[in-house]
Amino acid sequence: MTITEKIAYLKGLADGLSLDTETNEGKLISVIIDTLEDIALEIEELSENTVDIGDELDAISDDLADVEEVLFGSEDDMDDDSCDDGDSCCCCGESVGEDDYAYEVSCPSCGEDIIVEEEDLENGDMICPNCGEKLDFEFDEDDEDEDGKSKDD
Repeated sequence: MTITEKIAYLKGLADGLSLDTETNEGKLISVIIDTLEDIALEIEELSENTVDIGDELDAISDDLADVEEVLFGSEDDMDDDSCDDGDSCCCCGESVGEDDYAYEVSCPSCGEDIIVEEEDLENGDMICPNCGEKLDFEFDEDDEDEDGKSKDD
């Protein structure tokens, strides 16, 4: 039984008891029942609005998912090899040229994976795009031979 149905039952009960609305108690009960009826109608309207808003929110969420897929591609498109020569960087979308190298590392402050380009390594530092923390790098090109192995090995 809904609230509106319960209020209608109360109203019918008051009418069936031949409630005397000329007495103080009768006036009070009549006004209380009328007020409860107004409240019940408002609650019913709010419930209907809530359902409508939920439906609209679902539609907006679906539209946003479509926009995200167009802008960022699907999750299947994002893999670790997307920073190869001639491709676009998987994080920032910038083109990675033949002589450019990009490395994926985890930020020690926030733990998020970020892309570090060779230029950042040569500069020795950069700002984490996720948390804003300054990251310092020690990079020495002389420590590696042509095969990418350390000279100490």
